[in-house]
Amino acid sequence: MFNLKELKKAMDQIAEEKGLDPKKVLEAMENSIAAAYKKEYCNRGDVVKAKLNLKTGNLNFWKVQTVVDDTTIRIVEETEEEKAEKVDFKRVRGIKGKKEEKEVGENGEELLPRYNPDRHIFLDEAKKIKKDVKVGDELTFDLETHDDFGRIAAQTAKQVILQRLREAERSSILEEYKDKVGTIISGVVQRFDRGNVFIDLGRVTGIMFYNESIPGEHYSAGTRMRFYVSAVQEESRTPGIILSRSHPEFVRQLFELEVPEIADDIVEIKEVSREAGSRTKIAVSSTADGIDPVGSCVGQRGTRVMAVSNELGQEKIDIIEWSKDDKEFISASLSPAKVSRVETSDRREAKVFVPEDQLSLAIGKGGQNVRLAAKLTGWKIDVRSQSNPDEVIVGGVADTAEETEENTTKTKEDKKSDPDKDSSKETKKSEESNSSK
Repeated sequence: MFNLKELKKAMDQIAEEKGLDPKKVLEAMENSIAAAYKKEYCNRGDVVKAKLNLKTGNLNFWKVQTVVDDTTIRIVEETEEEKAEKVDFKRVRGIKGKKEEKEVGENGEELLPRYNPDRHIFLDEAKKIKKDVKVGDELTFDLETHDDFGRIAAQTAKQVILQRLREAERSSILEEYKDKVGTIISGVVQRFDRGNVFIDLGRVTGIMFYNESIPGEHYSAGTRMRFYVSAVQEESRTPGIILSRSHPEFVRQLFELEVPEIADDIVEIKEVSREAGSRTKIAVSSTADGIDPVGSCVGQRGTRVMAVSNELGQEKIDIIEWSKDDKEFISASLSPAKVSRVETSDRREAKVFVPEDQLSLAIGKGGQNVRLAAKLTGWKIDVRSQSNPDEVIVGGVADTAEETEENTTKTKEDKKSDPDKDSSKETKKSEESNSSK
């Protein structure tokens, strides 16, 4: 009989430390006790279960056998060597916690499981025990109670409980963070490794890859920051929480936190285009009459937009009113430049004509303004001077959003293959640009 007071205390402590349901901890302990019992008193093929009564401290053990017939299993005569190999294979795979591999025939078809007298019972024999039993049902057989186990059995129990607790903790973390994908969470910068930043989220460590960070932003260990949860990787042993600060949706979520009208669905962010660390454009609209969507996002004396900009390291943010009219939307997207007129085609290409003194504003430094406008609207934009409409201006043409995304993806892949080379190219371009100025 177990010391229930100490056992309950240990279970509650483990549950609190791991953030698990106490029932899951109890289940893990029962599985480990069953594994120890099986190791000491049963055959390796047996399916043994254990139940611990927390009121009395008593342990109950039973063996489970599945009802089968000729259509659900196959009988194979095995040599002594094959039996030994099968036993070793099951033992090794059981410790690693992997599922047993299914056998396939010569043509690749999946074979029925082999008959195992330890875990299978034929239907005719099962009906002698229970008349209404059917194929696929499970029969239980009580086993003699033991609470003294040898060293090897105890070691097996320890391995099982650790494995079960890891599985329970992993499942709990997955359930928690699956619901947080697409939202903002807070974490503490923990360490750096090859440009990647590891973030302490409490129960788990998240990772922000170098291309998900804001260019030029510095991360100091111990600093608490906000991050956008872009994905959760389930394949790894520990769930991988992928974080980002450069994702366009990070800006959307920050505005939802700062602007009550967005949280209340009175104001809606229609589109976001962003070049992290430099500039962002957002298109907003109102769902209620009398509400200024741009003013709501800017806030009194710019307090709301400044709060978002400060979180992004003083990133410049242009807030534009969205319009159903494509020409009006394209014209507004080039803010702060003033547009004279817009000509559109059926191929989603637009020619925008601006006064000579507005040309540099419309194009932006390095073509950034027109590039972000194209990504925001989904139109290919060609900025031209009103006084010389036939002249194509260098840097004044921006691709559509789809083409820009393809180029961005290609650039990121190039950076992954040779980040040093890419960095040197950017430095060289910057030096050439400065010298030309």
